[in-house]
Amino acid sequence: MKIVFSPDHARHHPQTYFKAGTFHEPQEVPGRADALLAGLTTAGHEIVPARAFGPEHRAAVHTPDYLTFLETIAGRWKAAGMESDEVLPNIHPGRRMASVPTGVVGEVGYYSTDMSAPIGPETWAAAVASSEVALTAADLVLNGGTGDQKAAYALCRPPGHHAFQDQAGGFCFLNNVAIAAQYALRQVRRVAILDVDVHHGNGTQGIFYGRNDVLTVSLHCDPTDFYPFFAGYAHERGEGAGESYNLNLPIPPGTGDDGYLEYLDKAKAALGAYAPDMLFIALGLDAFEGDPLVGLRITTDGFRRIASSIAELGLPTVLVQEGGYNRDFLGDNIASFIRGFEGA
Repeated sequence: MKIVFSPDHARHHPQTYFKAGTFHEPQEVPGRADALLAGLTTAGHEIVPARAFGPEHRAAVHTPDYLTFLETIAGRWKAAGMESDEVLPNIHPGRRMASVPTGVVGEVGYYSTDMSAPIGPETWAAAVASSEVALTAADLVLNGGTGDQKAAYALCRPPGHHAFQDQAGGFCFLNNVAIAAQYALRQVRRVAILDVDVHHGNGTQGIFYGRNDVLTVSLHCDPTDFYPFFAGYAHERGEGAGESYNLNLPIPPGTGDDGYLEYLDKAKAALGAYAPDMLFIALGLDAFEGDPLVGLRITTDGFRRIASSIAELGLPTVLVQEGGYNRDFLGDNIASFIRGFEGA
C-alpha cells in the first residue's frame, strides 16, 4: 500500500493543551507522525509525497469565513497585542448567542469548539498540507491504483475529524476525510466514511448530517463522559435528506478486541446496505489499550483483525490518519492495521 506523507505537518507544533480544568503536556505533536512514518518505513511501504490540489477542495467543505479565519488569525492575534504565542479561546457563544463578533477574542471563540486546538504561526500551512495528503491518497485510489482492491493510506497530521464546516476543535482544523470524500464525489456517485477513532467524529457528522450521498458511520467510546460529550449518540441519525444516513455506534468504555469486532459487524451491515462506490476510513489508533486518552482496550493484533474485517467489504478504500497518542506503539499499530488490511 502506498503511504502519502508531507513533512510540512511539523510546522504545527502546539505548546498548549487544556483539558479537565488544567494545562497538560501537548499530545498532538510532530513526534506522532514521525513514529507512524518510522513504523511504515520499517514495514517496507512505499512513501510518496503529497501534491497540491488548490483551495477549491477545502472550500467545498469549509465556509469562506472560517478558511479566512484559519489563514489569518495568527497574524491578527499578534497584531492586536495578545500576549500568548498561540491563539486560544477563552469564551464561546452560548446556546442563545448567535452573533459573529469582529474582535479577535470573540472571533476565536466563535470558530473554536474547545481549547485543544491552539493555532500557531504555521498551523494553517500544516493543516493545508494535511488536507493535501488526504486528497493525494484519494486521487491515487481513484486514478492511480491497480489490482482488484485499490487502497492508499494518508498520514495526515494535524488530524481532522473534529473540525466542522466552520469550527476547529479536538486537535483538528481542516476535516481531511471530509475534504477527500467530497473530492471523490466528482468521480463516483456515493461514498461512505467509517470512523474508527476512539472519539466520535463530530465534525464529520456535522458536515454531512443533511446529505444522503455520504453515509457516515462512527464507532467510538460512549460519549456520556468522554470527548466530544455533546455528539456521538445512537439517536443521532441525520436530518432532512440525510435522515438515516448517519449511524453512531457508542461502545462501552474498556471494550476490547472481541467486543469491538461485534460493533464493527453492525457497521459493516450498514455499509453493505448502502453499497458505496468508495470507502474512507477515519483511522484513529487511540482506541489502543495503552493510549493516554484512555477509552477502549484494543491490542496491536486487534488493529490487524479490525482492518482485515473492514477489507472484507472489498471496496476502494482510503485510510486517513486521525488520533493515536502513544508514540511508543504508533508504528507497530499502524503497521499491524495495514498488514491486516492487505492480508485480507
